[in-house]
Amino acid sequence: MLPVEETNEVNPICPHCGKVLFKVLCRGLESVFGKRYIYFYPECHKVLGVS
Repeated sequence: MLPVEETNEVNPICPHCGKVLFKVLCRGLESVFGKRYIYFYPECHKVLGVS
């Protein structure tokens, strides 16, 4: 298993549009599974994931 290390020295890059990310946006969703969130990139609005 790989260790996880927190850092503020570098910013992630969007795998879709290639821009540097300074934040990730989220939006609440209502579903039969309860409250869910969809996470997406602010520039290109491509979906990162759902929780």
